[in-house]
Amino acid sequence: MDAAPRQGLYPLHRCKTIHLVRHAQGFHNVAGEKDHSAYMSPELFDAELTPLGWQQVDNLRKHVRSSGLSRRIELVVVSPLLRTMQTAVGVFGGDGYEDGIDVPPLMAENAGNSSRPAISSLNSPPFVAMELCREHLGVHWCDKRRSISEYKPLFPAIDFSLIESDDDTLWKLDVREANEDLGARGLKFLNWLSTRKETNIAVVTHSGFLVHTLAAFGDDCHPSVKNEICRPFNNCELRSVVIVDRSMISSGSSTTDYPGKIPDGSDAPSEEADKK
Repeated sequence: MDAAPRQGLYPLHRCKTIHLVRHAQGFHNVAGEKDHSAYMSPELFDAELTPLGWQQVDNLRKHVRSSGLSRRIELVVVSPLLRTMQTAVGVFGGDGYEDGIDVPPLMAENAGNSSRPAISSLNSPPFVAMELCREHLGVHWCDKRRSISEYKPLFPAIDFSLIESDDDTLWKLDVREANEDLGARGLKFLNWLSTRKETNIAVVTHSGFLVHTLAAFGDDCHPSVKNEICRPFNNCELRSVVIVDRSMISSGSSTTDYPGKIPDGSDAPSEEADKK
């Protein structure tokens, strides 16, 4: 009989629920499916969402609201590219923005030629842009970002303070980031998530980033579970996972554990009496 446990058991405060989202359909997805070489076209620079992509955003937004997920998310982390930020604010942002409300909008009207109204930051979690969760860097023009100074008027309520350079210094015209390097960057990103105080975090990112980051996980599970973790994401797919800090990266303490023995008193277990 195999007595080894088939489940994992960890302290709750060492766990975080991460809601992974691949961006909705962008114009580069349509062009690249027809001709892969289109990804090398400067015309697809920082490609925005298609009208169909915005429909996907609206449907995912309905799902996160009807499921109650929108009320649990404490932070949204987003790759600083047009298509991911459009997806993130469209899914997890507030309602339509109205003049006179004393909070900046998450997205300005018609940002990225979207023909969409402004999106409010009212009653929405904080949004932070993070370079670590970008797509493969280099060669493909759709994966090159604009300057942060260009993004700020389009997405006024997104926090760009973690991005060090205004211009995109990471993207190279003639060098495509290796899959292994992307996977290592993804693990570095997960380590950073582990240091955050929030326990329910949405991450809006890219297909390649998700595939090569998640490939490191699930080898100790049943093959069906490994497949659940590692299968490629559809456009605007959401998948919730739990990450566990098993190496004390986070210094957080439990908010639900209780030390007991208050007031203090004798509490020798009965098994100790049996030994005596």
